[in-house]
Amino acid sequence: MARHRARGGLIAAYALVLGLVAVSALLAFGAGGKAPQAAEAAAATPLRASSLKLPPRPPPVFRTLAPAEIAGMIEVTGDGLRLPRISPDGWMPWIAHSRRFDPAGPPARIGLLMINVGASEPLMQRAIDDLPGEVGLAFLPGTPDLPRWLQRARERGHESYLMLPTPDPGGLAERGIKSVEVSADTLENIRRLRGTMARGEGYVGFVVRSPGPISQSETTLRPLLKEIADRGLAVIEINPAPDTAILHRLCVELGAGYARSTSVLDYRLASDGVAEALDRLAAWIGESGPDRTPRHAFGVVQPDNAAIDAIVAWYDRRSTAAAVSLVPIIGHFECRDACMARLAAQPAQLRP
Repeated sequence: MARHRARGGLIAAYALVLGLVAVSALLAFGAGGKAPQAAEAAAATPLRASSLKLPPRPPPVFRTLAPAEIAGMIEVTGDGLRLPRISPDGWMPWIAHSRRFDPAGPPARIGLLMINVGASEPLMQRAIDDLPGEVGLAFLPGTPDLPRWLQRARERGHESYLMLPTPDPGGLAERGIKSVEVSADTLENIRRLRGTMARGEGYVGFVVRSPGPISQSETTLRPLLKEIADRGLAVIEINPAPDTAILHRLCVELGAGYARSTSVLDYRLASDGVAEALDRLAAWIGESGPDRTPRHAFGVVQPDNAAIDAIVAWYDRRSTAAAVSLVPIIGHFECRDACMARLAAQPAQLRP
């Protein structure tokens, strides 16, 4: 929708320029098409062409990288897997594939992440095509033809993530993807994680559902997070519970970008739905005071037609002068000492 408005504005600007050119021609040559005498007298003098400046094109929502830079973020293993990696030039996939936003906007920030995308193709297509580009999408790695859907999501402006495949009591099928499990040994879990990583390209990182057996076992979690961090990917934790000690602490120690959401917007509590929960979250973020640091948070929602309708309606009725800015999920990440040490190895313009 924002793209349509931007395109419309650009078309209007071109129309304005063409209109002014036509009016200038009428003034110069008269309504009957004949040049006035003053113009004839000056005919031998070359005219200096002038035109109005068109409005500047907005910067692309994703960084434009050279093919060599993109290729540098892929490692091809001996068995043919294409895995993300930090490039020799220092590009980190979680920075390179994140969506840009204006940091000069309101410092109170809200974000939205739709998780478990891919279980239903019609819902996946609606989420990609209808949701605002600022909404992040976390795909099930077992989604058929995942690379095509990741590319389509990028074309529509969405940051993409993969769900970490874990035993799911909700019964979401991973379709050929083996979950990482507490009962599996470290080498087997790394093998399963790499198989998941190789399912697609251009994603920012992994989404971990928490609490659960994996997130509560440091023995299991540490080697997985080290693999994720060493390959330049980020981690999102979805955890409404207050205890996030293990996963957060390991991300800080291992240098991974980290974000956490406690706001699951599609809990059906009493009469609340997605719209009410989203309004409540935006109101909390927008609270201000002289001694209060601007708040930021992002909500998480499952793929659902009603949820998509609610988000689109909320986006359309937002005030342009709102005190809260909608930013992609990258605007909610933290990057502590070890993470910043990785970024410091890059040129300054590559930092988020």
